[in-house]
Amino acid sequence: MSVPDETFTVTPRPSATGPYVLEVAGELDHHTAPLLTEAVNEAPFGPYGVVLDLSGLTFCDSSGITVFVTAHRRSRDKGSQLSLAGVAPAQMRVLRMVGLDEVFTFHAGVEDALRAARPPLP
Repeated sequence: MSVPDETFTVTPRPSATGPYVLEVAGELDHHTAPLLTEAVNEAPFGPYGVVLDLSGLTFCDSSGITVFVTAHRRSRDKGSQLSLAGVAPAQMRVLRMVGLDEVFTFHAGVEDALRAARPPLP
């Protein structure tokens, strides 16, 4: 299911053997934040966790950051992991300024997040 908006989409990428990926693209603001909130609420925070792929995110205001924090709380409550992948430098700067770089797990891209979620080989 893809949740469309003129400037925003959330595309779930389920996986039976790894994290559940939510691909986020476009402008995340007070108009579109409810779409991501709905997708996060529907995400199965299981043993492999959830990855928010933010590589397509072009804008994020405080409403979007609030959704990230809420998603982090949900993952923690479920005993699961939440990772942010593909965060743009400008967005990372904002996350650092508000101290959220100490809260979230970051990966350069989705492939890095998927590799990190795989259990080590015996």
